[in-house]
Amino acid sequence: MKIKSLMIHDPITVTTNTTIEDAIQLMKTNGIRHLPVVGKGKVLKGFVTLADLKQGLIPAMVSDLKLTDLMITDPITIGPDDDIETAARIIYEHKIGGMPVVQKKTVVGIITESDILRAFIDMMGILASGTRIEVAIGDSPERINQAIGIIQQAGGEIIQIGMTICETCKKAYSFRLKSHNTEPIEKALTAAGFEVLHDPA
Repeated sequence: MKIKSLMIHDPITVTTNTTIEDAIQLMKTNGIRHLPVVGKGKVLKGFVTLADLKQGLIPAMVSDLKLTDLMITDPITIGPDDDIETAARIIYEHKIGGMPVVQKKTVVGIITESDILRAFIDMMGILASGTRIEVAIGDSPERINQAIGIIQQAGGEIIQIGMTICETCKKAYSFRLKSHNTEPIEKALTAAGFEVLHDPA
């Protein structure tokens, strides 16, 4: 999945002339925690977070502290054609909550940790109702394909496949299915020589 299919397009931005108070109010009104700071043509100049702005609010009232003093002047960015996995790794490694999406120095979007988490939840079908079967299969791609075929032939609709920890020496795979009576699937797998590890959760 590419960033451009997940990012917030045409995000709310501020300029270097925006006051700290106005930026905080803008964030509160729109329920956001990050703002790209842009110049003419939406060229990226910096990035500010709600936490940083709140810390600088009181000092700004008694001094000439400005938004430009609090913004990240060389923020980490990502491109719209980069993969979501790349964004997830960057956010995790740098411990940041979000970053601007930039194309030719121009801000075209913003991606946050919440957007990425939602995407992975959707991809894994975590919120979808369903059942799960865990099967010891091993390393053979042929056996994996065979197990998938058996599940589908028995009427199971696979939402997601993952590898799980198994007490046996074989690799175990977890098949998350749409709500289904798993008994005939388990019987078909067992008849084909597969080990169903435990009842579906």
